[in-house]
Amino acid sequence: MRELKNSIRQILRQRKDIMMPEERREKSQSISRHLMELIQPGETVMVFTSKEKEVNTEPLIKSLFQQGNPVVVPIIVKEDVSLRLSYLRDFSALVPSTFGVPEPIGSEIPAATEDIGTIILPMLGFDRTGGRIGYGAGYYDRFLSKHRIPRKIGVAFACQEMDNLPVDENDAPMDSIVTEDGIVYQKGE
Repeated sequence: MRELKNSIRQILRQRKDIMMPEERREKSQSISRHLMELIQPGETVMVFTSKEKEVNTEPLIKSLFQQGNPVVVPIIVKEDVSLRLSYLRDFSALVPSTFGVPEPIGSEIPAATEDIGTIILPMLGFDRTGGRIGYGAGYYDRFLSKHRIPRKIGVAFACQEMDNLPVDENDAPMDSIVTEDGIVYQKGE
């Protein structure tokens, strides 16, 4: 299973990496608009802070700020392969950290997991059954196995779709998946 997942990750990275920055920016803005259709006013949203070639979450975070939604971001803890949570109130708090991920190191405002209504997760790939494949370190799957978050929404570019992903009991299924084409998967629909 591990070898199969790694070969799929390689294919998906190549698909994502060939996108031009402008294309990535435009598609990220579309994804943000579609996501905002799913977010309730006032709901606390946990959202990843994106690296260069991922879906850019800055437009989403700005929209959440404008709508008055509390925003929580993860901080990667390599020592025990976990995530620590902090509220984010301003982009200036973000500095490149573990794996180059922007994190509010030195400006943390501790957040409680039980306050989160929705988590927005990065995906390297997805399928139309709610299957998600991440980058392979398992941070989010471990986090979700320990904490019950009411709604899990995965975001990716449409080119990251696979017909059928190999998933096991450690892979947390998504409740919704959003691409630039809209909400392409909703649990129960």
